[in-house]
Amino acid sequence: MSVETGKRVLEIEAEAILEMAGRIGDDFLLAIDIVMACKGKVIVAGIGKSGHVCRKIAATLASTGTPAFFVHPAEGVHGDVGMIDKNDAALVVSNSGETEELLAIVPVLKRLGLPIIGLLGKRDSSLARSCDAVIDVSVKEEACPLKLAPTASTTAALAMGDALAVALLERRGFTADDFALRHPAGSLGKKLLYRVSDLMRTGDEAPAVSSQATFNELICEMNSKMLGHAMVVDGGELKGIVSDGDLRRSISRDEQIHKKRAGDIMTANPKFILPDNLAAKALQLMEKHSITALPVLEDAGGKKPVGIIHLHDLLKAGVV
Repeated sequence: MSVETGKRVLEIEAEAILEMAGRIGDDFLLAIDIVMACKGKVIVAGIGKSGHVCRKIAATLASTGTPAFFVHPAEGVHGDVGMIDKNDAALVVSNSGETEELLAIVPVLKRLGLPIIGLLGKRDSSLARSCDAVIDVSVKEEACPLKLAPTASTTAALAMGDALAVALLERRGFTADDFALRHPAGSLGKKLLYRVSDLMRTGDEAPAVSSQATFNELICEMNSKMLGHAMVVDGGELKGIVSDGDLRRSISRDEQIHKKRAGDIMTANPKFILPDNLAAKALQLMEKHSITALPVLEDAGGKKPVGIIHLHDLLKAGVV
């Protein structure tokens, strides 16, 4: 019984979200235009379960390039509307469209001249008549068998909030770099904030030999730098790279390995990365090509190496 109930809830809520996709149209576009024209912040307001949804919508907007914060409507009429500025825009969320606490702050919003966007379950409600753009988030039924607890309706409002946030993200041309600035902590922040130039080995720390380096010279350089790799550089240009794997394969093929030069053993035209690339991109390249180090070139069109980045550097920084 419990398993079937769980499945039914998910099916009802999934259907509610899919039905909303067909309703996205002129009012959705108008809401995007209103927010893009806003010179201040987006004030997101709702109460009860809708209030919790509003907090999440405000947080998602703020983290994706649209400054926003939550205002509790009941607290708003007792002074918190003082946080609202005439340059702001308002986003109100209500399934009934008749939430008394929201209706109480609407006159204040109107007096300040704020455009109002509504995520509402009823287009013919009091709140809808006060909004400049009404996005229909109505649902056929709640997933609650008593038809009382907000379930499908709150899921629908939350999903529409995400739709708005992502559409605004695209309209603004919001980038991974912008996202990183808003998420400096935790593993996500490290993946997005660190650049290759922050973690790469340079100068004497970067193992490098000429293509004419002897086998012994190559081994000494790789051992001293302890990265299991050595770049092969002639005349300031990257010619290739030698990895532990290259050494093993060469030894297995040739009994005269001690007579070989670095240029005979190297992998020519190795994968590389640029200093201003995100460290996460270096990790993606390593994973894709099953390698553990990348030469870092000055620019994409040249061949001048400025360093090397190793998987261990990414691990130590918490990028992995």
